[in-house]
Amino acid sequence: MLPFARVSIIGLGLIGSSIARAVRQHMPTVRLTGHDADPLVRARVRELDLVDDVTDTAGAAVTDADLVILCVPVGAMAAVGEAIAAELPGDAIVSDVGSSKAGVAAALLDALPGATIIPAHPVAGTENSGPDAGFSSLFHGRWCIITPPDGAPEAAVARLTTFWEGLGAKVERMDPRHHDLVLAITSHLPHLIAYTIVGTASDLEEVTQSEVIKYSAGGFRDFTRIAASDPTMWRDVFLANKDAVLEMLQRFSEDITALQRAIRWGDGDALFDLFTRTRAIRRSIIEQGQDDARPDFGRAHE
Repeated sequence: MLPFARVSIIGLGLIGSSIARAVRQHMPTVRLTGHDADPLVRARVRELDLVDDVTDTAGAAVTDADLVILCVPVGAMAAVGEAIAAELPGDAIVSDVGSSKAGVAAALLDALPGATIIPAHPVAGTENSGPDAGFSSLFHGRWCIITPPDGAPEAAVARLTTFWEGLGAKVERMDPRHHDLVLAITSHLPHLIAYTIVGTASDLEEVTQSEVIKYSAGGFRDFTRIAASDPTMWRDVFLANKDAVLEMLQRFSEDITALQRAIRWGDGDALFDLFTRTRAIRRSIIEQGQDDARPDFGRAHE
């Protein structure tokens, strides 16, 4: 038995359109309704036939939903919650896909008093955005972290868990603040570093226009891929999760200082020990199926 019969998706970019495609593949009898604030996106979603109905307002999209998934930047969660409040059915479950959770939960609980709110974060994505970027297998084998607030109905948590497992994800339950701390180091800080390194290269205009871009090695290319991620989404993530990000950034700054000292004083043992430890972490990620061990990260080549 399917956990939900009518699903509403607010925000039809990479994640929202991937959810729509995955539901169509794995739960073809579920009725899908979608809305996006951008009329050009709504028109494209109609052309792609990603959902059964595309509405011009967020409120109209949720009128008969039993699951509403907010796939908008975390900074927009409160406004979208207010926009759907009047039309939201009393028995609907409201969830999201944001990369920070404590702030999202607080914003939605404030905007939707009395609603059943179960925040979630599918840890999956690419640097691309928009409805054309989505694909149905995006969540296969990836983690979806569910962060229910205190007092959330266990039946609702179970239904949402079944939904994400039905899309191919592995589900983990976590405290919202712990989630934000974990994601600050595994996702948010790496993006911040990537944006900084690519920005530094951009500032060196004479070099960037010649050697840096022309001779980009794999490491810099991977940084540019991460730094190509949606700027609105990541602006909101850093502002929403600033305490955890700043804590991890301070730890990182201390480690950079130690590394700088080791290089200055020719401490090869310290460098070797660090690189050995980080190599083991890479192998663990591959062993857990979170990346590909093939050459060049499994990228296809002509």
